[in-house]
Amino acid sequence: MAERIAEITRNTKETKIYVRLNLDGSGRSDICTGVGFFDHMLDGFARHGLFDLTVKVEGDLQVDCHHTIEDTGIVLGQAISRAAGDKKGIRRYGSRILPMDEVLVLCALDLSGRPYYSSDAEFQVERIGTMDTEMVREFFYAVSYSAAMNLHFKMLTPGNGHHMAEGMFKAFAKALDEAVSYDERITGVLSTKGTL
Repeated sequence: MAERIAEITRNTKETKIYVRLNLDGSGRSDICTGVGFFDHMLDGFARHGLFDLTVKVEGDLQVDCHHTIEDTGIVLGQAISRAAGDKKGIRRYGSRILPMDEVLVLCALDLSGRPYYSSDAEFQVERIGTMDTEMVREFFYAVSYSAAMNLHFKMLTPGNGHHMAEGMFKAFAKALDEAVSYDERITGVLSTKGTL
């Protein structure tokens, strides 16, 4: 099997971003976005998905965290798409119901080539550390659209905002790991169209 690694650099007037993603890693990460809680979430994503992930971001944090987090989502989505390649032999679908203390979250995704995002997660706090909680949605929306994936979250049991966000990132990691994993019974692309 060829290595499924993607490196992407994206520079704008608002952010400078470098992402390196290895879908077949061991959970190692090297992350610095300038937003501590976001770093913690990306570290959890890498660790629990068993992806090797490097993320380096210089963003306009003097404005707020929006551009930094949204643009990182765009680049991570592009990296997922590029690393997954032609998607031959992969399961395509992934899902996970994940507990995080009192919180229970469901994540389901399809690497369909058609972007869609849905989430019913509602946070009761405006901020966790220096990260606005509304940016959880913006991040996953950006990932789903730039990776052309169908991504759904259901907050089955809400609770502490930190636990909700962390549960979402970890459930996403586990669902993505399942979706990109190989199944020896799948000889081409898992689609009646013959392509994704």
